[in-house]
Amino acid sequence: MIDSPNSQLTTQALKMAYTVRLEPPNVLFHSDQGTHYTSKTLAEAIAQCKGMKHSMSRKANCWDNAPTERFFRSYKTEWMPKKGYDDLAQARVDVASYIVGYYSQVRPHSFNDYLTPVEKEKRFFNQSLLGFV
Repeated sequence: MIDSPNSQLTTQALKMAYTVRLEPPNVLFHSDQGTHYTSKTLAEAIAQCKGMKHSMSRKANCWDNAPTERFFRSYKTEWMPKKGYDDLAQARVDVASYIVGYYSQVRPHSFNDYLTPVEKEKRFFNQSLLGFV
């Protein structure tokens, strides 16, 4: 983790997420128009993913990226210490704990009918691959 975003970090995160998800085809990658999302490096990484498309929000329109804005609001109000972090190492561990542990596996989401993202994904695959709920 670094203290500001760049195309190398963004590309590494994309590749890691894509690999962990077992390289699903035809994924939509949505982002805002930050320079790390409009870079040639990231465009090349997206092109290497099976049918992945890059969707970008309109310039200066936070509503296009509402799910991401909501995620950061939830993180800041539910998890992040009010005083912040003492150092980058502490922040790295805590952010990973929130995303991988709490947000994905424990926290219910109203958009997902109050299921966690992990539970919602299991249902999706059961319906898509096996033909039942």
